[in-house]
Amino acid sequence: MAEKPAFREAFRRRRCLIPADGFYEWQPVGTRKQPWLVHLKSDDLFAFAGLWERREGKEGEVLESFTVIVTDANALLRPIHDRMPVILDSGDYEAWLDVGRLDRARLEALLRPYPAEGMEAYPVSPRVNNPRVDDELCAVPAALAEEEDRRR
Repeated sequence: MAEKPAFREAFRRRRCLIPADGFYEWQPVGTRKQPWLVHLKSDDLFAFAGLWERREGKEGEVLESFTVIVTDANALLRPIHDRMPVILDSGDYEAWLDVGRLDRARLEALLRPYPAEGMEAYPVSPRVNNPRVDDELCAVPAALAEEEDRRR
């Protein structure tokens, strides 16, 4: 991250936290992909390590964007996908955001897989693949979502 030209300057000066309570990952299963919801066992909010950018668009407008940093998957996620977002420990937030100190080795040490024993994952309904669908059934186990769909 600190070496790649596309991210080098953001890694030095534009690090951010991206709050979340879970994330989806897709597991290849034959010709389709099974979505999974991943969250902390504690159900606490957490933060992904991120980088942000600000640039000028074609019409002179200011465009702001961010990227979530990924790392190798932990033991829980490895059967689902080969990578996962970097979830920072809350005690590391200040160090990640402190652009006044650039201790590259310390920052890169934060970019590790979150401990698998602190996480849970379960398959969810493919309804999450439809951007027009945003309801509670996107975050329940697939079997419960299918049962609720049959009742409706």
